[in-house]
Amino acid sequence: MEQTQLASSNVYGLRPGGMAAVLICLAVMSNLASAASSAAPNLKARMQSNYDKLPLSFEANQGQTDAQVKFLSRGRGYALFLTPSEAVLSLKKPQARAKAASLAKSPPSPETEEEETVLRMQLIGSNSAPKVLGKEALPGRVNYLIGKDPAKWHTKIPTYGKVAYEDVYPGVELVYYGNQGQLEYDFVVAPGADPHTIKLAFRGADHIQVNPAGELVLHTASGDIRMHKPVIYQEIDGARKPVDGGYVLKDDHRVGFQVTAWDRAQPLVIDPVLSYSTYLGGNADDTGNDIAVNLARNAYVVGTTASTNFPTAKPLQEANGGQTDVFVAKLSRDGTAFIYATYLGGSGNEEGSGIALNLRGNAYITGTTASTDFPTAHALQPNNGGNFDAFVAELSRDGSALIYSTYLGGSGNEIDAFRSRANIAVDFRGSAYVVGTTYSADFPTKASAFQRNLKGPNDAFVAKLSRDGSVLIYSTYLGGSGYEVGLSIDVTPRGDAYVAGSMFFSSDFPTTPGAFQTACGSDAIVTKLRRNGSGLVYSTCIGGSDFDFADGIDVDARGHAYVAGNTVSSDFPTAHALQSTYGGDRDAFVLKLTPGGSNLIYSTYLGGSKSDLASDIAVDVKGNAYITGGSASSDFPTVNPLQATCHANAFGDCGDAIVATLNPTGSSLIFSTFLGGSGSDGGEGIAVDILGNSYITGITFDTNDFPTEKPLQPLLGGGRTDAFVAKIGRDNRP
Repeated sequence: MEQTQLASSNVYGLRPGGMAAVLICLAVMSNLASAASSAAPNLKARMQSNYDKLPLSFEANQGQTDAQVKFLSRGRGYALFLTPSEAVLSLKKPQARAKAASLAKSPPSPETEEEETVLRMQLIGSNSAPKVLGKEALPGRVNYLIGKDPAKWHTKIPTYGKVAYEDVYPGVELVYYGNQGQLEYDFVVAPGADPHTIKLAFRGADHIQVNPAGELVLHTASGDIRMHKPVIYQEIDGARKPVDGGYVLKDDHRVGFQVTAWDRAQPLVIDPVLSYSTYLGGNADDTGNDIAVNLARNAYVVGTTASTNFPTAKPLQEANGGQTDVFVAKLSRDGTAFIYATYLGGSGNEEGSGIALNLRGNAYITGTTASTDFPTAHALQPNNGGNFDAFVAELSRDGSALIYSTYLGGSGNEIDAFRSRANIAVDFRGSAYVVGTTYSADFPTKASAFQRNLKGPNDAFVAKLSRDGSVLIYSTYLGGSGYEVGLSIDVTPRGDAYVAGSMFFSSDFPTTPGAFQTACGSDAIVTKLRRNGSGLVYSTCIGGSDFDFADGIDVDARGHAYVAGNTVSSDFPTAHALQSTYGGDRDAFVLKLTPGGSNLIYSTYLGGSKSDLASDIAVDVKGNAYITGGSASSDFPTVNPLQATCHANAFGDCGDAIVATLNPTGSSLIFSTFLGGSGSDGGEGIAVDILGNSYITGITFDTNDFPTEKPLQPLLGGGRTDAFVAKIGRDNRP
């Protein structure tokens, strides 16, 4: 059965003060594969391509269609007409496209358009003449220059991001909005109004049912249209409280919503969904280590593969060059296809551990290589300095070329056997900033470096490369007489670099006066460098009496550093904590520093009664912190989860990845879920787009039942471990 995502439905309420609110977000799937058996052999692929593209903008009707239509939207394979009393969605078969190129003067119907599948949604008992308004004006304009008479042309027709129907029911507003891949519609319920009064009728469906999974299935002559079961919660004082509810079938063609035991003075939201989730791997071991997302919501993934048949697409390097190689992949917005996927490596071992993007969508990659023939281009350092070196590479937007690729290292190792991740960030000019770990006394530094010499057995390093990768703008060691590892880096648009990592037995790690914690043991470290790398803006240790590890850092527009990691200290410093007490063998932690690094805005444990790890963190424009990692705790705190319980692995422990979102004050979980199957799974990298959707990559070990959704690769590739890539949508936007 071929399915295509069509639409989603929302029901929610405003709250100026204490207003009741309900939001129902649904994903709708359609199977039209049985239609038109006489069509071209590639019908399925063409229909998938066409039906996956749904409204992004709404045209005001200024005479280009029947007067009863207030707004319309269309694209390849669909037309949507919004009238005062109904929404009409026409899904065109491929052979009807030429005929449909000129919009008819009335909304389509099964009688007049036999080559189309038409679905009509009507509101039962609603206001028959609501006020219909376009909202969020878009810069685009639409012109219809049909015929030779300019007097009959329709030009400069405005377009809108939303269409609002006022008072469709007493105290209820209906809002349509769209993005590529799906149409969404919200019912806005004012205080005192009841969402149970909302009733939908569907025409064009032969039969409607609610299946055992809670999905609404509309059976049509051309196939099934399917709406996912709603996920419902309330957000009260910043915390999410699950609420029971779902579809109610009134009769064969009418549907309502049932919501039970909700606080009518507080918001009720039905929200997160697994937009896509896929395995990614071949016949040997594969790991996803980091992920980034561009403005078009394409996910870029970097990792490590030992597979000889790792799935590639338009590869820069078609085959595995040696033992383990880096892989780099760019996925389509809906996660169902590669834009490109390639190996990158030489005849030795490589690990791909960090990825970042510039404004053009070029991918910057870092990791480590033991190969003497690692592919280089316009290299700052063309040869391996000795043993394992770091590398830095920039790939073109389509993955077809290396803009530059260079070794970066000395005669020792630029890898740490305990915690070896290197990481990368890019400023708005396209300069790359790299952090990692070095054992080399001759690691390349600059004369202006804050620290020119290795102080302990190993130190962290921080380096900034020029836009073309040919020059070190700065490069410095960062460490004391013990052991330091540099694990994560972020950079502001102005070029302020923030570094996170860990140090062990370095009582002389360089800290700055006034920093949050200047006395160090074996702690997490957070350092902000001057823009020329010559000094420290601030540098602090953060930790308790045992070992503490900072694995991820992200910085907001105001200069707050958000850090995630894990600790075995029962006295790890907390502030305004969601969870103030140590929970088990090891806990994750999440914290937010003041811009000057002098204090904690919040710091909290996050975990259950066993081991819990946070591997990476990302922050959205509102200051919500998104964390991924792994958990062995069956009682890890979940809120409005996609997966409420963990799966026991071969050792009888919970062994799932975790994904969680904290509110800006760190006082509550907005969302928290397990993500995994019956093997062992862990999240390694997380990114967040401008809409608040999160993208996760990691590793799945001996897991044949990892939860997938619209998978690019539905099954384990053949090795013991695969990478995975998943997108969790706040409201099912693709």
